[in-house]
Amino acid sequence: MADDASARDYRETVFLPDTPFPMRAGLPQKEPEILARWAEADLYNAIRAKRQAAGAPLYVLHDGPPYANGAIHIGHALQKTLKDFVVRSRFALGYDVDYVPGWDCHGLPIEWKIEEELRAQGRRKDEVSKAEFREKCRAYAAQWIDVQRDGFKRLGVLGDWENRYATMDFGSEAAIVAEFHKFVVSGQLYRGSKPVMWSPVERTALADAEVEYHDHVSPTIWVKFPVVEGSDAAQGASVVIWTTTPWTIPANRAVSYNPDIAYGVYQVEAMESGLEFEPWAKPGDKLIVADKLAGDVAKAAKIESWKRLESVDCQGMVCAHPLAALHEHYGFAVPMLSGDHVTDDAGTGFVHTAPGHGADDYLVWLAHGHREIPETVDPDGAYYPQVALFAGLKVLETEGKKVGKFGPANGAVMEKLIEAGNLLARGRLEHSYPHSWRSKAPVIFRNTPQWFIRMDEPISTPEAGGRTLREIALQSIAATAFHPETGRNRIRAMVESRPDWLISRQRAWGAPLAMFVDKETGQPLVDPEINARIVAAIAAEGADAWFTRPVTDFLGGHDPARYEKVEDILDVWFDSGSTHAFTLENREHTRWPADLYLEGSDQHRGWFQSSLLESSGTRGRAPYDAVLTHGFTMDENGEKMSKSKGNTVDPHQVIKDSGAEIIRLWAALCDYSDDQRIGKTILATTSDAYRKLRNTVRYLLGALAGFSDAERVPYHNMPPLERYILHRLRELDQQVRAAYDAYLFQDVARPILEFCQTELSALFFDVRRDALYCDQPESLRRRAARTVMDLVFERLTIWLSPLTPFTMEEAWSTRFPDAGSNSLRVFPSTPEEWLAPAEAERWAKVQAVTSVVTGALEIERREKRMGGALEAAPVVHIADADMLAAFEGLDAAEVFRTSQATLVAGEAPADAFRLAEVAGVAVEPKKAEGQKCARSWRILPEVGSDPRYPDLSLRDAEAVAAWDRTHG
Repeated sequence: MADDASARDYRETVFLPDTPFPMRAGLPQKEPEILARWAEADLYNAIRAKRQAAGAPLYVLHDGPPYANGAIHIGHALQKTLKDFVVRSRFALGYDVDYVPGWDCHGLPIEWKIEEELRAQGRRKDEVSKAEFREKCRAYAAQWIDVQRDGFKRLGVLGDWENRYATMDFGSEAAIVAEFHKFVVSGQLYRGSKPVMWSPVERTALADAEVEYHDHVSPTIWVKFPVVEGSDAAQGASVVIWTTTPWTIPANRAVSYNPDIAYGVYQVEAMESGLEFEPWAKPGDKLIVADKLAGDVAKAAKIESWKRLESVDCQGMVCAHPLAALHEHYGFAVPMLSGDHVTDDAGTGFVHTAPGHGADDYLVWLAHGHREIPETVDPDGAYYPQVALFAGLKVLETEGKKVGKFGPANGAVMEKLIEAGNLLARGRLEHSYPHSWRSKAPVIFRNTPQWFIRMDEPISTPEAGGRTLREIALQSIAATAFHPETGRNRIRAMVESRPDWLISRQRAWGAPLAMFVDKETGQPLVDPEINARIVAAIAAEGADAWFTRPVTDFLGGHDPARYEKVEDILDVWFDSGSTHAFTLENREHTRWPADLYLEGSDQHRGWFQSSLLESSGTRGRAPYDAVLTHGFTMDENGEKMSKSKGNTVDPHQVIKDSGAEIIRLWAALCDYSDDQRIGKTILATTSDAYRKLRNTVRYLLGALAGFSDAERVPYHNMPPLERYILHRLRELDQQVRAAYDAYLFQDVARPILEFCQTELSALFFDVRRDALYCDQPESLRRRAARTVMDLVFERLTIWLSPLTPFTMEEAWSTRFPDAGSNSLRVFPSTPEEWLAPAEAERWAKVQAVTSVVTGALEIERREKRMGGALEAAPVVHIADADMLAAFEGLDAAEVFRTSQATLVAGEAPADAFRLAEVAGVAVEPKKAEGQKCARSWRILPEVGSDPRYPDLSLRDAEAVAAWDRTHG
């Protein structure tokens, strides 16, 4: 610091920050070391043991199981990180937290993978025993559980990993079957034959939660149904229907109408001319359509003109099937049925009704007293042999390169309608159509016998008290806390309108509907002893026991010839909806219900709802007290991530390049309740925020080197600046606790980062830097600053530990290598006496004045009239008495970071510097007078006053003298 070579070098006397905590984090290398220490210490169980010994209250987060298929993606990373925020923050708030990670293992995606493996070996699924197939599925899931577990642990996620759950564990499968038996015993289960959404590609029924809607192009046809019975006005006319599913025409049994719609008989007068094809309508044809849609029908059929003959009443009308002339199979009558599902918004005002292929069709058919539901299409989506003219034709292709595309059925039906003279028009329509969320292939409605759980019949169990499953579920929704609150309305609307719960699947890899059905009555056999034998066998041998053991092992004294063994498996949503039963019950140090379920917002129709229904049906309430949902993770342009677009973010690559801490900080800073964005630019911004945070922590560590309780200053002796920082700590303590309690992690991260930048780095550290470096160790100012820094460090490292645990662990162990893990700590109490609103008001005024000083000095530097701020001795004119009073007891030069400063009451000269936003303050940027201190670099008249140190200020001379005495 000396000005010339002959002067003494005072650097050894300056108390510069000293810490081994590196500026460059090296997180990709440092984090695995910290993880290894945590593993060696068995950190999760160590924290639980410490909390239990202290009598801490229990908090239960139940893990929604990810599917054991593939490496973790950024959505997994966000979700598991949010869960870790919950676990770690509740630990830090003083709770004993139970969190058991789990996996969903059954279901179609794994079956497909095994089928692919078999095909690669030249084998078909039907050539493999069910036992071998299931064993391959089990091994596949186990492999991915290990991969995903390693990925989650690499993110720093705490949990009871050694006792993880999986739906394919024998005990889990037994518990799932036991839960299923509760529905059987309580009478909530029934077998119904009704149209359900069916995936021909997957050969199984799908529940609502397994279906998503995508744009899809379908053929459209307008078909004539000749009237055979009806009013005089309808004689010789045809009712016209419009449909986007030509393949369902062979399954037609009725035409629906709405008595509130006005219908008319229209006679064709002329067809459009100059067409490239001959239209199917002819002059003289009489067609019955809704008046409101007559123009649309005429346009589709290329009718140039027609006239309305008269109104028509459809009640009692009967039509012929449009294919009746081609085969006697279609020679039945087609009645007209009234139904309020019919509208005149589009089409013809009539609805072609195939009760085996549509929910509304099925309901209107039953409502009019019909019971027989025709079966037209087999599990592969092909017409049954008995379907005349079309036997064996597929609706959708289920194999090869065209899988999911339309098969020949639609075209064949249209050709036969042309042949029969009953196709009026055809076209194509792009519309929203249901697809399997797994295969992404279109689904169809298909009538099949399936097992359902009733939503609307009273349940006689004590827990239900005569309420229906829907009533219990809706009451449970009302009693549950939702984060965000909008989740309540979303799941309530779904439960209010959902159909009975379809729980059977015609596949191999899953927990079975392990029951017997009386062949005479069609009712399930209810026998507690049989159920107990089934559950015990599955607990010992897994679900394979149900498929491989002889029925006599279960039936006991019952006649095997009388009973049908059900071989279907349970909907995987029933599996995951039952996880609370074997994870939260019959285990030590946990409880049912859970405090919280946390998943993506799509789980209102998935796990949240299946868990709600399963628990409501067996226990009379939801298995959770609160539900937290997060949005989807998009790219930084707000677009859905896709490998084909190349806009995905691989968490493994982010960890390799930057560390898991960057993913965690990104998750902490985003508003998880909405869709989040991530990409290179956002990650770079997050890394910059992390760098600033790390520098703050590093500065604290360096400034606190050698600090001990002996130099601690009590609160009543604290200078005003330290009181202000303690005031902010008290405010933040309340804010941080409330934010963690409400799961508002963004409201923890952002205020703390702002505090680090604004109050610590830009104010406290900057103002006190000179005192820390150059004051004697015994000075009150220096001791007070270090005391407050110690209190800041104590709080920052635990407040941020749930969000950035690696860095806070590194910082804590750097300073206290023998104190144990930072994660073992709880939030320290923050004294109420630290609240000092008057200091906050004072420093708001001081910083406003400082901003004017800074603005004035920036101009001086820019114009090269002055170098650094230490060359300045600003004269600050303050007209406002309260603003001037704010500087009472403060060293204005220290506050302004200048060598000297003068405060003057009153108005300033006209040429003084001003800021429009700070009224009544003006600055004359004078240069400091005197000599430059060789140690502190301040320019003061007193430099040289002490003959022992002619190049130092008096303060620095005393400090060096003390240093010389102690260092010889």
